[in-house]
Amino acid sequence: MSRKMKIIAAKEAMKLVKNGMKLGLGTGSTVNEFLLLLSQEIKNGLSITGVVTSEETRNLSNKLNIPLSTLKKLKKLDLTIDGADEIDKNLSLIKGGGGALLREKIVAYNSSQLIIIADKSKIVEELGDFKLPVEVSSYEHEATSYRILDNLSNIGYEGSIVLRKKDNEVFITDGGNYIYDLSIGFIKEPNLVEQLLNSIPGVFENGLFINLTNKVIIGDEESTEIITK
Repeated sequence: MSRKMKIIAAKEAMKLVKNGMKLGLGTGSTVNEFLLLLSQEIKNGLSITGVVTSEETRNLSNKLNIPLSTLKKLKKLDLTIDGADEIDKNLSLIKGGGGALLREKIVAYNSSQLIIIADKSKIVEELGDFKLPVEVSSYEHEATSYRILDNLSNIGYEGSIVLRKKDNEVFITDGGNYIYDLSIGFIKEPNLVEQLLNSIPGVFENGLFINLTNKVIIGDEESTEIITK
């Protein structure tokens, strides 16, 4: 996705932001373009309060003087703007390529609306070509990874699982957890897979976002396409 496409999609998302809103601020390069536009509108008099989904987003928001708060104080958000790695026809998602899936899902769940900004390459017939991230406790994480594969095998999904690394070191999330990337082919029953994964002790969350998305804004070189349920 070119920067131009990201900016076009971010501009469309900005149209949904109203004065006084409580916003969830996602993570990733497309969301960063939205934050730049948001900061400009704040300079022009827009009043909003944001809740971040990552330390990366917090750092940029602070740099741009975007007012921040917490879910504890705000209780419920009006709108969350975020990206995605895959989007199917039901607006189910795979997220977490950037490693912020747990916080992203917490914020999305506590929002009245989740708006996804993406490009056409993220639209798929079925989820699963992109590896599914699973955030786990570092404690005995190898055993958790065995249980993930074993339990998925019991419902017909075979594949592989790899501990995520960055610069040859284990990738650690903002919450101090590990991520395993799961390859199990196309996920024909995302609800079942999500429930199964989250039932395993040691798993904090997975990258399947089911029944959370209200609208997807697809950025193109000159225009946007809006997809709703």
